[in-house]
Amino acid sequence: MTSGYALTVRFTTRDADAAQRFDALVERTIEGIRSEPGTLVYVVHVPEDEPLVRVFYELYASRDAFQAHEDQPHTKHFLKEREQHLASTEVAFLNELTGKRPATREGT
Repeated sequence: MTSGYALTVRFTTRDADAAQRFDALVERTIEGIRSEPGTLVYVVHVPEDEPLVRVFYELYASRDAFQAHEDQPHTKHFLKEREQHLASTEVAFLNELTGKRPATREGT
C-alpha cells in the first residue's frame, strides 16, 4: 500500500445565499492551501442537479501531510466559519490502494 491519504467531504449548504458565502470562504481558504507541499489535490465539485451541494476531494501525500493541512491557520479559519453556511456534512476518509496520482515535485 502507498502512503497516500485522501478524503471526500459532502457539504450541503442551507440555501443559495449560504452557498455563495460558502464558496467565497472556500476561495479564500484555497489561496493558502495552494502552498501546502503535502496537499496533492484539493478540488471542489458541484454535483449535477444539486446546486446546494459541494463535494470536496482531497489527496495528501500521507496522514502527516493531512495533519499539517489541518494545523494551518487558513484551514482552522475555514473549519470555524463553515458551519454557519451548512445544513449537513458527510466525511469519508480513504486509504489509497492503487491508481494514478499527480507527479510530485521530485517527479515520482
